[in-house]
Amino acid sequence: MKKANWWKSQENGNIKCLLCPKYCIIEEGKTGFCKVRKNIKGNLVTLVYNNPIALHIDPIEKKPLYHFFPGSQALSVGTVGCNLACEFCQNADIAQFSGDVIKMGKITADQIVQKALDTGCKSIAFTYNEPTVFGEYVIDIAKKAHSVGLKTIMVSNGYISEEAIEDIYQHIDAANIDLKSFSSDFYNKLCKGKLDSVLAAITKIQKLVQCLEITTLIIPGKNDSNREIGEISGWISKNLGTMVPLHLSAFHPSHKMLDVPRTTKSTIDQAREIAHKNGLNYIYEGNVVTNTEDNTYCHNCGKLLIERQWFSVVKNELLENTCLCGTQIPIVQ
Repeated sequence: MKKANWWKSQENGNIKCLLCPKYCIIEEGKTGFCKVRKNIKGNLVTLVYNNPIALHIDPIEKKPLYHFFPGSQALSVGTVGCNLACEFCQNADIAQFSGDVIKMGKITADQIVQKALDTGCKSIAFTYNEPTVFGEYVIDIAKKAHSVGLKTIMVSNGYISEEAIEDIYQHIDAANIDLKSFSSDFYNKLCKGKLDSVLAAITKIQKLVQCLEITTLIIPGKNDSNREIGEISGWISKNLGTMVPLHLSAFHPSHKMLDVPRTTKSTIDQAREIAHKNGLNYIYEGNVVTNTEDNTYCHNCGKLLIERQWFSVVKNELLENTCLCGTQIPIVQ
């Protein structure tokens, strides 16, 4: 256990956690909503520092990040815990764990960085569960990663407080943030969170990272209407810019939504067309069998620049981030 950041003492030995917009009031011996930050004798401690549950080498495209060192490998790190409770969570066994889970044992920031170097990874990605809840671990790993030339990535729900956002994201190079819906009711009922807090965080994160990408999981009957896809893509276009990549990902039955059908490719295709009409230049499809929808094309002349097959780059003709037509392409490589 390690003493946590982002909290302040309250009356009667209680603690107010300042890490995310829930601002949990935590009594002695209790944990907050995320289950991994605990009040022990008037101090808030993190239960997951140096305690990952997952450590894997992934293609960076699997995060998904398509505009940040395409074709490279990332060492992915995750713990248990989450500050939302999405009924459609696809990693619920660790994010919304109950009871004991089998952890990997103590693994320090130095050991994680060394593993990334030994395996030829260009980056370390904080992912699988919500990395905000292990923010202290993220910062220490990221600092050491940067000292040896490795990049850092957050794959996050964007549910983070104003108090913590700069502390963490000043050490992050790229981020993929879930924008799960454009409905406050959806966030309240299906995620136990607030849409406005996520939107505010995304705009701040963009100013702190080198590369930002957005993912929306399209769930049949929940957030797949033309109106909502239009609102999501329209907000991205207006507030983040038309060059920010949007990943439209197909839902498959999971957690508390086992009775909801898979998203069809035609639904994803239609969402993609709507996003294009709202001005977005880079829209990718995920969790479906695609032909060309996960390739990168020049937004000016249409030339194929990066060809992908199942998270692998099979061709990259992008030279110094510039297409042969002279157009600058918003990709870091």
